Amino acid sequence: MARTDVGTWIRESVWEIPLRRYLALLVTAALVTGLVFAVRALAHEDRSCAPGVSRPEGSAECVGVATGAYDFGHTQLRDVVRAIARENDRLKPGSYVSVALMLPYSSASPTNLNDIQHQLQGAYLAQYQANHDSNGQEPAIRLVLANPGATGDHWQRAVDQLERMTKSADRLRAVAGIGQSTDNNKKAVKALTGRGIPVVGSSITADDLANGQGGKDPYPGLARVSPTNTDEARALASFAKVTAGKALLVYDKPGDPYTRTLQESFAALIKGSPYEPQPFTPPADRSEEGTTANTFRQITHLVCDTSRETDTILFAGRHTQLRQFINALGGRGCQDRSFTVLTGDEASYLTHESDLDRAALRHRLSVRYTSLAHPDAWTKDPARTGGSAADFGVLRQLLTTAGRGPAGPIGSAALDDGQLIIGYDALQLAVHGIREAVPDGRSFPALTDVGLQWPQVKGSLRVSGASGWICLDMHGNPYDKAVPIVELTPEGSSRFVKIAWPEGKPPAKQCLPPS
Repeated sequence: MARTDVGTWIRESVWEIPLRRYLALLVTAALVTGLVFAVRALAHEDRSCAPGVSRPEGSAECVGVATGAYDFGHTQLRDVVRAIARENDRLKPGSYVSVALMLPYSSASPTNLNDIQHQLQGAYLAQYQANHDSNGQEPAIRLVLANPGATGDHWQRAVDQLERMTKSADRLRAVAGIGQSTDNNKKAVKALTGRGIPVVGSSITADDLANGQGGKDPYPGLARVSPTNTDEARALASFAKVTAGKALLVYDKPGDPYTRTLQESFAALIKGSPYEPQPFTPPADRSEEGTTANTFRQITHLVCDTSRETDTILFAGRHTQLRQFINALGGRGCQDRSFTVLTGDEASYLTHESDLDRAALRHRLSVRYTSLAHPDAWTKDPARTGGSAADFGVLRQLLTTAGRGPAGPIGSAALDDGQLIIGYDALQLAVHGIREAVPDGRSFPALTDVGLQWPQVKGSLRVSGASGWICLDMHGNPYDKAVPIVELTPEGSSRFVKIAWPEGKPPAKQCLPPS
């Protein structure tokens, strides 16, 4: 082989061809690596839902704290969410503090969504009033929406985000709402108050999600606008004159914070009853149907087996199970006997429940419950103290303004389930605490000072809520709060019956809790 041919062979076989192969492999590896990073980047970006809200790994829910006009995919929330965004956008930078309304916005339950919509509308009306009708009081109030997930499973993520907002330009100073008295919400409140963030509960009623039990305050900085289950049961007993020999208890086993404390309160009312309480076991997510309808069909047989003097059923359970129980009672064998079901405020969810068998309410069956609020309370059963038609009229006028003025539109509103009213009062209390905590010469309160205001909310410093006077004891619980007794109607609505009081009568005009 000639020297030239040898050189060519060496150049092509040993150097140029392998080099081209190595370069091709390097280019391919680079492309593959780039593709992997691109896919990961796209997947990461796809977890975002809106500013402040994203999908955690392994979840399709959008959770976090929404700071813009995000309706969590529910068109029925869109109008009120946009109204809040308009009000927030109107505020000058540096002029406001933020309040988060924490509710399960990603819930798929139509009943829960009605509750959320109405509480959100009430909170917005309180925000609008604070910013426009408070004679220039400061600071202005910005409202943001905190979603811990449909069942509260992502409470830790929401709480961590809220804590960061207390240290940023958001100036978060309180969390309102919370929603139902569930174990996850109990953990969230524990974590929030443990980090010094004041909380104002709207519809939480469980005794173990309150301070003052056994003289202890496990949730420092927690205030509530709704009575405890014990106070609701005491008000119900003063109204209905429940006696042990005429009542049967049906309860959720193992229960959650709401149902357990309601069961304990009811059991205390009928201590010595000749009848063994009847348990049922619902799914862990009590908004699901499960198989409890079968259990309730069996319990109706036992109801009919009681003596004819028994005419009252005390029900300690959530609204889904209550609806199943009412439907079962509609088909009971002893149609010739009259029964009254007495239960807690969860029954308000059934006001607009399409799956409730309304015909059952025409068969000698009435369902009465302790509502958190009702629009007829102060016009059909006015009391000299504890609340007034004038206080409720302020909310009514705000609602009218939202329907035809610059505050709206806020979507279809309803008052008869009490949720809009209680959402309004919860944010009113939060605003009161924030503004009372502002020191002289300053524009904003310290975070820790807001929760210190709750023991002083009484007497002339009470909040005149649309649901009644909010006079707090030293533990942040409302004292002798008005409890409307409401009845479900066969026509698909609710009927106000009477105001009941935990103390058996309205509070004195000073509204000062006893020691």
